[in-house]
Amino acid sequence: MYKKILLPTDGSGYADQEIDRVTRLINEDGEIIILSVAPKLSTSAFQRRKDIEQLNKTFFEEAEDVVEKMKNKFPENYNIKTITKYGFPAETITNTAKEEGAELIVISASGKSGIHQFVIGSVAEKVLKLSEIDVLLVHNK
Repeated sequence: MYKKILLPTDGSGYADQEIDRVTRLINEDGEIIILSVAPKLSTSAFQRRKDIEQLNKTFFEEAEDVVEKMKNKFPENYNIKTITKYGFPAETITNTAKEEGAELIVISASGKSGIHQFVIGSVAEKVLKLSEIDVLLVHNK
């Protein structure tokens, strides 16, 4: 049993399978950290700064919505912390796990990328390579 589990989500449809795994692995008094990573665009000569700032704000708000939706799928008796950050998904996931003292990362084999079911999603694969802690890769059916 784990005391602290990081559960990254991108809003894809595999939340129920991930929640099932997490609830079976978390200690009674443990903490589940739900993380969503929003992309952050940089300004360029061809785009107005205001437009990019609005897009970034929209991405962040969508990521916040994703973690809240995931949190609401858990029964109320779980200790859940939600985090939304800008960044590159795999790096942000592994860095957050380290910063938060997580003992396990639970991640889906594929998410929004639509990669064939037999191929590990690119974010999940990078998390497996970068992580210094255990990673549970959830197979999506």
